[in-house]
Amino acid sequence: MNTPKILAPAGDKNSFLAAIAAGADAIYCGLKIFSARMEADNFSIEELARLTRLAKSKRIDVYVAFNSIIKESELEKVSRILNKLCTFVDFDALIIQDPAMIPLARKAGFTKEFHLSTLGNCTFPLALKTSQQFGFKKVVLPREFTIDEIKTMAENIPKDIELEVFIHGALCYSISGRCYWSSWFGGKSSLRGRCVQPCRRMYEQKGQKKRHFSCMDFSADVLAKILKQIPQISTWKIEGRKKSPHYVYYTVKAYKLLRDDPKSKKEALSYLDYAMGREFSHYNLLSQRIMNPLDHSSETGSGLFAGRIQNPAAPFFITREALLPLDLLRIGFEDDKFHDIQKVTRAVPKKGKFYLNKKSKFKIKKGTPVYIIDRRGSELASVIKDFDTELADIEKISIQPIEETIKNFSSPFIRKSKNKIREITLSRGKPGQRQDHTETGVWISTQGYSISPSGRNWLWLDPLLFPGEEKICSQYIATAIKKGAKNFVLNAFWQLSLFKNPKKLNLWAGPFCNITNSMTVNLLKQHGFSGAIVSPELDKETFSSLPGNCDLPIGVVIYGNWPLGISRIISEDLKTNQAFTSPMGETAWISKFNNNYLVFPNWRLDLTSKKDTLANDGFSLFINIHENIPRSIKMKDRPGLWNWNLKLL
Repeated sequence: MNTPKILAPAGDKNSFLAAIAAGADAIYCGLKIFSARMEADNFSIEELARLTRLAKSKRIDVYVAFNSIIKESELEKVSRILNKLCTFVDFDALIIQDPAMIPLARKAGFTKEFHLSTLGNCTFPLALKTSQQFGFKKVVLPREFTIDEIKTMAENIPKDIELEVFIHGALCYSISGRCYWSSWFGGKSSLRGRCVQPCRRMYEQKGQKKRHFSCMDFSADVLAKILKQIPQISTWKIEGRKKSPHYVYYTVKAYKLLRDDPKSKKEALSYLDYAMGREFSHYNLLSQRIMNPLDHSSETGSGLFAGRIQNPAAPFFITREALLPLDLLRIGFEDDKFHDIQKVTRAVPKKGKFYLNKKSKFKIKKGTPVYIIDRRGSELASVIKDFDTELADIEKISIQPIEETIKNFSSPFIRKSKNKIREITLSRGKPGQRQDHTETGVWISTQGYSISPSGRNWLWLDPLLFPGEEKICSQYIATAIKKGAKNFVLNAFWQLSLFKNPKKLNLWAGPFCNITNSMTVNLLKQHGFSGAIVSPELDKETFSSLPGNCDLPIGVVIYGNWPLGISRIISEDLKTNQAFTSPMGETAWISKFNNNYLVFPNWRLDLTSKKDTLANDGFSLFINIHENIPRSIKMKDRPGLWNWNLKLL
């Protein structure tokens, strides 16, 4: 049988050492910038240089997650960091979502593997071929896959490429790379690791107020045996770069047992219970017994639920778990303004009373949940201390500035686009004849790919294409081309593999490709794309800096219904096409298209007032997106500039 590597998360030094102590085969971690988990402590290059040397002495690989989207103004900074990283740190792979990282890293001297982050959204078998052509050695599959979908990907994998699957950790409501919720509500982009987790908050629909989008954690646990039987899966990944050393240590130990000694299943599961996570779900893994992670009776705050506050005058709770000295407790949810962290100073047995610190600055409410978020047990502390001693013996490396290999990335306004200004109106359903002189765009997946293709229309591929749709989508594209269709918009780079002769067509990378810099655009030209529609979540400065450096014509979405997120699931308590409201009074609704659920806010993206500015900067294609608005939804008249006036974090 296959023996996959167990890949452990590390968000700080102690978690890194805990992964070593537990016997992980590989560790992934991020720098203090350009990581998809910016809320973790992360690592400096100096710190990572020493930790990597320690890991190598234990024959443990280290992968660096550089999986943020990169703005045009950041290309030089990224180049400098990569130069230092490749010079001073002995690591084995870069985990990335932005293809621009490949030429940047190669020019910085990186000669090892590129792994495509799950944020890159490689979701159907033929996509693996294109990802390999771009330069990826390993692809991280979506957490939303069933076992059957994973097997389909594995059976169609090209030679010399590997698969990585998640086996444990937190779940997002939206599919990775398809969430704009946090960015839409204030510029903190999940694609840049800044997500403030709006999906974890309370939402109300018709008087029913719940955490409708807050998922349980994911765990493959006993199903790991089935995953082990798929030889193309080289790596089992544990999510959790924001989690404690205790979590890292016990999840790694659990999955080592499940992989190497299935007879010790009971012991392994006890380790998982001890890791202090949310209640677990198998999610979609077993297609014959799907577990919706939104159908939970438990609390879904991070950490292990320990009880609820009683008697607000002198607050205490009856603990469901034994508490140990130095345990850390969080009182309330992370989005509660009054939430607090308290340290346990004495042992409290299960079902014992724990009284809150009298110095607490907030007025506690009865029923507030309490979570154990870290456990500083003596056994693990001792092991970490031993490795810390080894680490101290490794000579510190002084990181000196080194000469850049690439200069003058951004030279805005070098050239203006001479392309004719064009405008597309994109909609679902059978397209009508336009009266406003714009061209027509159609989502080809609408109504099960039954809309008759036309050579006059721009045919848009879905932002998500799962294995079961690949064949019907390929057939539709082939038929459309025979009928004279030439204009296609692809919403994942890897959809290029659905076209046999891309250079004979007008293929544009769509806005869901999350393009944010000219290097990505110019790389797409090499692969046969004719143009690129950049991400609409950009700020004014980034928009204006792009056209002058791009070798392809570029476009932008200037008006329409842009989703907060796209998911495969919906809470059984929510109804589609009906309004729900956030704690701050924002209204949204969910529409279902094929097998996906799209969450839309009740105000539109609207950059129409900036059209002349964008055209002057060099944009030549403008997109208007029209979704069918449910009758019960009242659209709000409010500015839809998104991040135009903000600095995208």
